[in-house]
Amino acid sequence: MNRRPALALTLSLVLGWGFFLAPAHTGLAQTAPNPTPQPAPLPPPERVTTPPTPVPSEPAPSEPAPSDSPPASTDAEEGTPATLELIRSGKDGKDRTIRVSRATLGDSSGMFALCGPQEDEPQDAPTMAVFNERDPAFVTITIDKNKIEVPLAVVTQRNKPDGSSGDGRVEASAGSARFLDDVPAGAKDRLERCAVEVKPAPKPDTVLVTQGKTHLKGKNLVYDESDGIARIDGPITFTRENDKDPLKGKSERIEVNVDEERTLLVGNVVLESAGGRISKAGRVEYDDAKNEARLYASAEAPAESVKGSDILRLSSGYIKYNLETNDVVVAKEGSGNITGEFQDGEQKK
Repeated sequence: MNRRPALALTLSLVLGWGFFLAPAHTGLAQTAPNPTPQPAPLPPPERVTTPPTPVPSEPAPSEPAPSDSPPASTDAEEGTPATLELIRSGKDGKDRTIRVSRATLGDSSGMFALCGPQEDEPQDAPTMAVFNERDPAFVTITIDKNKIEVPLAVVTQRNKPDGSSGDGRVEASAGSARFLDDVPAGAKDRLERCAVEVKPAPKPDTVLVTQGKTHLKGKNLVYDESDGIARIDGPITFTRENDKDPLKGKSERIEVNVDEERTLLVGNVVLESAGGRISKAGRVEYDDAKNEARLYASAEAPAESVKGSDILRLSSGYIKYNLETNDVVVAKEGSGNITGEFQDGEQKK
């Protein structure tokens, strides 16, 4: 049976230079984007796990490895650290990186697989990668200011004409993945043809997002190069650390605009401080590094912030929210008027 299996790596590496490595003991192979003619493949060998190398009780002194040297694996049980990067070229001429990585304690806790173009696909077809990890370690996705941890991520990477890393797609959620002993008969799915089975299982509170002091939880993540936006479906819940007045809240989803470097909470957003301020809006831009949130108002979805008898409600402009003090002020972008009111009797238009 002719197939092109996935690559299981055993050394830490950063991918995206247009070539791939396959250690002999894995029994797996991978083809470079422009391979030289090769003889017909032999039947795939059985997978072999190399026995651990005995460790002497008193190791001889040796020179320490440089701090930037990748950790080496002595056998398959030590896991497969791996990193894949998508490079998005924005209209402003800037390149922005989306990084997906897996660092594991052992192969028994997860896997990494790399699947290149198949025999009936063009050599410049996108590469696919599968990252899977169970607790306590996670697969980590870095998008703009956000560190995102998930059990499972499937990445499609498109290479640029010069062979460098390009943009692509990321799908992440709870779930599992494993290597198959054989390619299923009649398989058409790219990953199945690479003898990899992926079983996404999205569920709430399994996509963990950290931005500074703020911790958010969602259901699943999809990023696509077509619009450059990473969407995390909810229900979204979040908390922000603060010794004096901590904050919690919720929304329907999160949108990370990679080109604009903006993170938005979208859909029935509610922010509730321990000190009693409750704020609501349809869209909230969130920037933990600046200690600031912007609650955008519209006629269809007014923004409001309430604390006791102090009620601020806007139908245009936005409410500027200080994430450290939980204080609010009225603001606007560009020209135009702000429309709104204060419940305590002071009117502003």
